[in-house]
Amino acid sequence: METLRGFLNARSDVHFVLAIAWLTAALRHCGPYPVLVLSGEQGSAKSTFSTILRALVDPNTAPLRALPREDRDLFIAASNGHVLIFDNVSGLPYWISDTLCRLATGGGFAVRQLYTDQDEVLFDACRPMILNGIEDIVARPDLADRAIFLTLEPIPEEHRRPEQELLAEFESKRALILGALLDAVAHGLRQLPGVRLDRLPRMADFARWSTACETAIWPAGTFWTAYSSNRDEAVAGVIEADPVANAVRALMATRTGWTGTASDLLGVLTELVGEAQRKSKSWPNTPSTLSGRLRRAATFLRKAGIEIAFDREANRKRDRSIYITALPESGGDFASAPSASSAPEDKLRIDDDAADRFIRSVRTNPLQSTGSDGADDTDANNTPHSGANSTPGTTVIDL
Repeated sequence: METLRGFLNARSDVHFVLAIAWLTAALRHCGPYPVLVLSGEQGSAKSTFSTILRALVDPNTAPLRALPREDRDLFIAASNGHVLIFDNVSGLPYWISDTLCRLATGGGFAVRQLYTDQDEVLFDACRPMILNGIEDIVARPDLADRAIFLTLEPIPEEHRRPEQELLAEFESKRALILGALLDAVAHGLRQLPGVRLDRLPRMADFARWSTACETAIWPAGTFWTAYSSNRDEAVAGVIEADPVANAVRALMATRTGWTGTASDLLGVLTELVGEAQRKSKSWPNTPSTLSGRLRRAATFLRKAGIEIAFDREANRKRDRSIYITALPESGGDFASAPSASSAPEDKLRIDDDAADRFIRSVRTNPLQSTGSDGADDTDANNTPHSGANSTPGTTVIDL
């Protein structure tokens, strides 16, 4: 695995552990798969990082592509490749963020078959994905809860290498690296039936699988420590990017509870934010819109120590009330939850202290590579197949 690290611009040992966890998950025959989100300024080798990861799992002559403009194109791309990489993403519209969620954990898309009136084609897919861009492109909690976030540092000019030279050297070592990854996958298949976690995150299947594979490479608990830290950073980042969640956190900074209707809360929060924020398009202008935003932010706010609940009052009007409660300090929802994995041969207890010592002890090996980004292109086309058990008039594309 240290051979692979020489080709990746991994900022820290935690980032390298999570990159390996994504690779072992992508080599699995089924999902759910985490979305790997790479960010960093130009010259941080985001495209090279993405290309190398895909070359290990799903080699393709055109590994990088632009973000599709509609759901149909996204699912067609999923039908023609196992790994999807969207390069130089500047922002994610809400509709594509929801579609990426469906692709990460499994979902379908139906469209009318061309040149017919009532026949339809069904796409059903679950794919590992990589998004890279300069900015923090994931802002919605539902996608952030399915993602791994890595921030790459820029590579100094004196440490850069020509891309052709780097990829040629990687190609000479690819079989060795892939063999090590497959050894970890084989180990994970043996260990998985006995894996037990004390707490299950949103991507529970991914967490169990990575925990099963990790002891082939690192001490038990290394993945959980790295994943917990990454999830805590993601929670803080998403809340910071959401003006409603930020306002709720400011409201609860000096109190332990608040109760009222959505109209009442909208008035209170509007007074807390500045005039520029009140006039921006991101600020809700109706109580119903505020309720929807609160429901989306509730999961991450809970991890930050703020509980939001909705209920109807037992009066004639049946008004819907919102209850906001500050939870006791717990040191983070993820970081405080050690995991345990047990194998049929021997019981393995996760030791967070040992994992911390390991992460501190691994030598950092920064990438010496070109920082140029790859061009957008399309994958090679594969002909979809029709499901044998599909109903008349329906073409099922089973991915």
